[in-house]
Amino acid sequence: MSTPSPIRINAALPADCRSRLMEFAREVNLDEGTRLFHEGGGRADRFWIVRSGTVTLDVHVPGRRAAVIETLGAGELVGCSWLFKPYTWRLGAEAMTPVRAYEFDAVEVRSLMDSDTTFGSALGHWVGQVLAHRLQAARIRLLDLYAPYGSGSFL
Repeated sequence: MSTPSPIRINAALPADCRSRLMEFAREVNLDEGTRLFHEGGGRADRFWIVRSGTVTLDVHVPGRRAAVIETLGAGELVGCSWLFKPYTWRLGAEAMTPVRAYEFDAVEVRSLMDSDTTFGSALGHWVGQVLAHRLQAARIRLLDLYAPYGSGSFL
């Protein structure tokens, strides 16, 4: 079983919606080892789109180190919890290399989604695609790590 291809913004979000979203972008640089957020910790009040570098998503595993479930790169969304109440982080994220990213204020973007239904639908659809991809990637990764026979991949 192979990991599905990432859902990058350029392929998943129409150009007009990308342009609207980018009006809210703020360029940020994150040092290697920067913790963007912790699972269950803090308010999910922002999100990022990676420009360069890598960010890992992880999940807490009792009695073990956090399990990395996905590595994200250029064009990928970091953080989905900003879109769903109660707006708390459901995973953890850490910059594994120096990262250049666009950062977005979640309240501003949600407000635009509410006022512009076409934009809101497109952005919601993109985040839904990202979540479906991440669920599949997490399943495969966790099976590889913890299931007695891995994910069941055949060579």
